[in-house]
Amino acid sequence: MKIAILVFDELTALDAVGPYEVLHSLPEAKVHWVGKRKGAHRCDGGLSLVADYTLDEVREADLLLVPGGFGARKLQHDRELVDWLRAIDQTTQTTATVCTGSILFAATGLLQGRRATTHWAFFDQLANHGVTPVTERVVRDGKYASAAGVSAGIDLALTLAVELAGLDRASGIQLGIEYDPQPPLQAGNASRVPVPLRNRLYAASHARDAEIAQNASRNCR
Repeated sequence: MKIAILVFDELTALDAVGPYEVLHSLPEAKVHWVGKRKGAHRCDGGLSLVADYTLDEVREADLLLVPGGFGARKLQHDRELVDWLRAIDQTTQTTATVCTGSILFAATGLLQGRRATTHWAFFDQLANHGVTPVTERVVRDGKYASAAGVSAGIDLALTLAVELAGLDRASGIQLGIEYDPQPPLQAGNASRVPVPLRNRLYAASHARDAEIAQNASRNCR
């Protein structure tokens, strides 16, 4: 099974690494880390992930995974990358996104009229691409699978593992990574936190996007 994971600057590391820990354990899985250029790409927290292949070197895959992060939202307007996503999707059995990776992939137009999810703070951007945002941790619509914010990528990968390798193998993978969430806080869902906290996180999440948009507007004048 050929798995392609997209790598780019300012991605959220867990969006890619979390699913990777599950998916690389699938039978005969071979993971290809793919970027616009080979080499290290700095994640939004400072960690680097390495792309071993360029877009031109990976033209087909059984499973495509598109992570999110600030960089994903910027790349919505990168024609080369969006064209590559559109082309490789024609070869996949499953195309999956994590967090705001769904917004990047939605720029292809392939999710228009479909259901998908993303990070709770960016539902409006997903809807701007003609996608119906769904408040669920993992959403399937045909061959497309999407996960909510960051850590939901592990849930997505385990869901795919059940489909691709069966319940027993997927359960073994989950036990192997000891994925048994018991968080010390109950703040992992936007609907369960105080409104001031939610508003503060929403503003912080959009601050850099607003700055980019403002600079782009100035450059067009």
